[in-house]
Amino acid sequence: MSDKQVRMLMVLTSLLWSGAFITGKFSVQEFPPFALTFFRFLFALPFIFTILYLKEPKNLFPHGKQWRALLLLGFIGTFCYHVLFFTSLNYTTAINSSLIGAINPMLTTLLAAMFFGEKLTPLRIVGIFLSFSGVFLFITNGDLQLISQFQVNHGDFLMLIGVLCFSVYSLLSRRFMKQYELTPFMITAYTFLICVVISGPFVLWENPSTYLSATTARGWLSILYMSVFASVLGYLFQAIAIQRIGAPRTAVFINLVPIFTIIQSITILGESITLIKIVCAAIVIIGVYFATRPESKIYSMKAPTQFN
Repeated sequence: MSDKQVRMLMVLTSLLWSGAFITGKFSVQEFPPFALTFFRFLFALPFIFTILYLKEPKNLFPHGKQWRALLLLGFIGTFCYHVLFFTSLNYTTAINSSLIGAINPMLTTLLAAMFFGEKLTPLRIVGIFLSFSGVFLFITNGDLQLISQFQVNHGDFLMLIGVLCFSVYSLLSRRFMKQYELTPFMITAYTFLICVVISGPFVLWENPSTYLSATTARGWLSILYMSVFASVLGYLFQAIAIQRIGAPRTAVFINLVPIFTIIQSITILGESITLIKIVCAAIVIIGVYFATRPESKIYSMKAPTQFN
């Protein structure tokens, strides 16, 4: 697969993930967070394991230390992120969540520089500052009194923690692919399975009898969309891209998610968008671009090439 094809896959992935913010907003009205996480990946299991069996029958069963890596990835990147994501949607809008998610490329680049030797240039430092500033202004809506009191929406804070989990997952997944000879198909399939197993007891704690009888076809179809398109295809395409071009460069395509989400939120959910939110969105996207753009030849000659 060429780099151009990988980039096209990630554009498609961004569109699929933006749809998850819309369908997620529908489904949180009918299902609690752990149940949503459980059903989303339970429905995805037959699809992803069929793909794994057809593509890599020799890798159908992990062995040895591969399990340790898969357990960590499944817990951080699949279970923790999605529980935080679905919980955040109970307290904030799809637009807010998607824009906060847009700092993922910047955060991934920062963590790569801190722990994996990725070169952090002055331009990337400027990008990091712009991204954080844009998100902070976005969630406070530019209210000077709110900024002075450092008050943020509960859902926005949960989404920030979720983004941190997903950034760690993105970086560790490529390292583990090399270290433990894991493939994108194996990581996608088994992190889904691990998420289902971990979330199962929490689903019982949420007492399904209190909400299952009131669920609608729209709620189940929303979960099915997230299972097949946002989870199976989205995670699989992302894992392929990370293996090909590295985590920081793959993460840059998440910049497109808030753009797609804003369009869908206005047209489908009827959410409002203000001028200051548009300006903040632009600041975040510009900052993320600076933080994750390919380095110039001058810098690339000096920088480690672990993620190139």
